[in-house]
Amino acid sequence: MNRSRALVVGGASGIGAATTHALADAGYAVTVADVVEDGARAVADALAGTGHLARRCDVTREADVASMLTEAGSEGDLTAVVNSAGSSTLGLLTDLDEAEFRRVTDICLHGAFLVLKHAGRHVADAGAICSLTSLNARRAAAGFGPYCAAKAGLAMLTQVAALELAPRRVRVNAVSPGLVDTPLTAPAMEIPGVRDDYLDNTPLGRAGTPEEVAEAVLFTLRSAWLTGEVIDLNGGAHLLAYPDVHGHVVRAFG
Repeated sequence: MNRSRALVVGGASGIGAATTHALADAGYAVTVADVVEDGARAVADALAGTGHLARRCDVTREADVASMLTEAGSEGDLTAVVNSAGSSTLGLLTDLDEAEFRRVTDICLHGAFLVLKHAGRHVADAGAICSLTSLNARRAAAGFGPYCAAKAGLAMLTQVAALELAPRRVRVNAVSPGLVDTPLTAPAMEIPGVRDDYLDNTPLGRAGTPEEVAEAVLFTLRSAWLTGEVIDLNGGAHLLAYPDVHGHVVRAFG
């Protein structure tokens, strides 16, 4: 019998990398996919166990996504797919360049659609798919228009995919993190006032870790009666106001 395989898209750093380690520790053979191939290979080489692979993939290119899923499916029983690829930007809608809006939504929404489309074709019956959305899927933030729109769209795509793939008992869920210390959030956290504003609006008073998000992702993959769910994982931040990141940037840099 083939060993169960998991695919993590955007697995070269941050939450994606932590998720690859959690899956390897749980016994999966993991394909680590990322647009940064060297990073994906470094993560795959560091995983516990054997049978892990690295794959370059640009989620905005359907040919890349299709071949990645075909390959992952051919390497064993593909039972788990995680999409954590993402990017962001900062700019008010009235100032934002159209190309930058498209860049963010192409990665975070269109790319997620492509992963769901081809994962839905190749994941095994009774397998599971989990996407990473964001607190911004439900909380608006000035200066984060394309990111908020894309993550809100991904939350709804998760529910649509859960309905469409249910006949094969494929479960589709998402985890929606708040502030997590990763390379993606590090530049914003260096701006005076931003981190304090986040923590002041997080009831548990701290940022999350990539490993804590990976635990929640693994929970969705293992829970046989959970589908169509978008799990808030943010220390309670969805209960309070969203930080004024754009305001802090303006005050810091003019």
